[in-house]
Amino acid sequence: MKYRDKQMRPYTFKQIQTFMEVARQRSVSKAAERLFVTQPAVSMQLRQLEDAFGLALVEPMGRNIRLTAAGEAFLTYATNAMGQFKDLEALMAEHVGLKKGRIDLAVVSTSKYFIPMLLVRFSRLFPGIDVHLNIDNRDNVLGLMTRFEADLVVMGRAPSHLDCEATAFATNPLVMVAPPDHPLARRKNLPFEVLAEHRFVVREDGSGTRAAMQRLFEEHHTELKVVMGLPSNETIKQAVMAGMGLSFLSMRTIRHELASGHIALLDVQGLPQINHWYVTHLSSKKLSPAARAFKEFLIEQGGALMDTWS
Repeated sequence: MKYRDKQMRPYTFKQIQTFMEVARQRSVSKAAERLFVTQPAVSMQLRQLEDAFGLALVEPMGRNIRLTAAGEAFLTYATNAMGQFKDLEALMAEHVGLKKGRIDLAVVSTSKYFIPMLLVRFSRLFPGIDVHLNIDNRDNVLGLMTRFEADLVVMGRAPSHLDCEATAFATNPLVMVAPPDHPLARRKNLPFEVLAEHRFVVREDGSGTRAAMQRLFEEHHTELKVVMGLPSNETIKQAVMAGMGLSFLSMRTIRHELASGHIALLDVQGLPQINHWYVTHLSSKKLSPAARAFKEFLIEQGGALMDTWS
């Protein structure tokens, strides 16, 4: 779609979306990676958008970029406009019903162990609905929701600082794990304080699992010794098996390793910690029939399906 004004050249959705990604990343190169295009392509989209308005929206700052005053204002209005267009899509979808549709779904990375199975089951019920999946850590997923780039979000803890609707649909047991030959693996009913004597490999900052782990240690007034922060559960599992340290993971991510004996579950007092998985969206978000159907599917069937799967 193109917009025209007597005083300006036409500009496109693609140019706006490119600008918004550059603004988020504060880097042309990082934006290009996220958009799966080349840096020159991103630079061209930015230049065309600036030419359309006749002013600079970004300016260099070392190896990165920063927004000009006009760029900051543009970003605010563009974010709101994108939200309104998503609502327009949802309104038009009302006239189509559930025969077809699209859902922009954002999920935290830990949920990748069960989300594909749930999507397969959902697609059998609604084959005409296309789900566009974005997997990232908690902070980035929340950003997608607040910028109206995600219709629904699946995460392990409802955000308290946002006006949103969050409904629990499955349990999320969190446990301490170790390599099978670790001395703690042979002990029963461990007091939580004994964990202060050991090193941990943990998820990166911005991860919901990392935040839950830090809160747990703070509640028990126990020091958390972090030897390394890693960006994925798979890397953490490999680090635990190699003897790098203990870790705190969702039970739903380690069923294969527990069954094969490559990872041991520690018997710690007060664990597992039973959290929940939530399906979340902004309260102001108008859900399309497709998004409503997926939300209802998760609430009605998600927990039971996950219990049989992981």
